[in-house]
Amino acid sequence: MTAQEIMIMYARIWGVSEPQIGLYVNKCLNSLELESHADRLINTYSGGNKRRLSTAIALMGRSSVIFLDEPSTGMDPVARRLLWNTVTKTRESGKAIVITSHSMEECDALCTNLAIMVQGKFTCLGSPQHLKNKFGNIYILKVKVKTEDRLQDFKCYVATTFPGSVLKHENQGILNYYIPSKDCRWGKVFGILEQAKEQFDLEDYSVSQITLEQVFLTLANPEKSSSDDENEVP
Repeated sequence: MTAQEIMIMYARIWGVSEPQIGLYVNKCLNSLELESHADRLINTYSGGNKRRLSTAIALMGRSSVIFLDEPSTGMDPVARRLLWNTVTKTRESGKAIVITSHSMEECDALCTNLAIMVQGKFTCLGSPQHLKNKFGNIYILKVKVKTEDRLQDFKCYVATTFPGSVLKHENQGILNYYIPSKDCRWGKVFGILEQAKEQFDLEDYSVSQITLEQVFLTLANPEKSSSDDENEVP
């Protein structure tokens, strides 16, 4: 079957009246930019296009709850963003959407509430921001030092000012640190760095919160600290 044929079939199953089926199917195809593939056999589709079609079918009809399993797997960044926007609009229309995914980026983009499972058990439940606040015991500090002769001085300054900080990566004057967030609020961190900016000739700096991926790694590997290597697989 082609994409258009299978969507017409599902539209009939959902009880869409025959005069409205054509317009309804075209609207569903347009929502995920599948018009150019509408008349092609589905078995000729790439993996990403099959995922888009499956999502379009899942979003059809009057379901109050929709289940999506790894919806953006195999998609390029443009198609993935399009799918996320479509799912978000559907959620905002009042439907409940339950997504299972290994992509923390996808979860951060789509989920209003998030549950993380480790070895088949729920370990936490809450909004992405709540989980970052609760389990994120570090800040990620990135600093660009203009002159190399101030580099070592700044390293010593960070080690003294933020006890327990870990230098994760260094390249051409750019330093990536993990610094403990316990008893160290955002305002205090930025205040310290603003003072250090002139003192150590810093070109730029940024402070960010732990990512959802790092939260997952922390929960999946409770014996390891969040300062372990970012690329480690649980």
